[in-house]
Amino acid sequence: MTESTAARPPKIEIRGLYKAFGDNFVLNGVDLDVATGESVLIIGGSGSGKSVLLKCILGLLQPDRGSIKVDGQEVVGLTGRALDEVRRKIGMLFQNAALFDSFSVWENVAFGLMQGQQMDRQEAKVIAMQKLASVGLSTDVGELYPAELSGGMRKRVGLARAIATEPEIIFFDEPTTGLDPIMGDVIDKLIVKCCKELGATALSITHDMASARRISDRIAMLYKGKIIWVGPTASIDASGNEYVDQFIKGSAEGPIQMQVLAV
Repeated sequence: MTESTAARPPKIEIRGLYKAFGDNFVLNGVDLDVATGESVLIIGGSGSGKSVLLKCILGLLQPDRGSIKVDGQEVVGLTGRALDEVRRKIGMLFQNAALFDSFSVWENVAFGLMQGQQMDRQEAKVIAMQKLASVGLSTDVGELYPAELSGGMRKRVGLARAIATEPEIIFFDEPTTGLDPIMGDVIDKLIVKCCKELGATALSITHDMASARRISDRIAMLYKGKIIWVGPTASIDASGNEYVDQFIKGSAEGPIQMQVLAV
């Protein structure tokens, strides 16, 4: 992140965010800034609230209290067209690509263009094929269906769809899950390339520390509903935080105690 980038107001600003499901407080006062053009990645164990946080930013869940601002605009409480306008700024690569099985590959990539922007099918198809090419897939792949694709190809198609509308912000939900280490590296390089070309701000969640190091400028750790550490990716090995140290080492020993049923 450059000095000029740091001087700008945050692209995403989260303050005092709370979300509970019954007695389970998933988000318990989250504060986080993401600068324009920055790539921030959130780590944390299963059930730590990472996906809930993304859903709150997207307006798919309403937090119990707190503030989420995108480009200075309050998102919490928005509905209808106002919320749609914010969502148009955002693309998303879902954990399992979440492709529509009954649509061809190019139709999946063009979905946001045709449904969100009411673009003509032929014009949308041209853009979809261009985006597929940008993630290393041939035009022939555009005519296939998701069931005919490998896991790595599905991720590429999901990435092509995420960037098709040329969003200002892209969310990446476990982008390398289910991939072998080599394909994971390929996807990470494509993520960095696509974000750089678009000048997009990225917010990602992952358990994969190798991926986290490759695609992020800063890393934040979410634990028990709070951000307990945030800092440059390059400094995470010297975080000085015992929770972070345990997580990145994948150690069973430490302050994070997993609930394991005896057998």
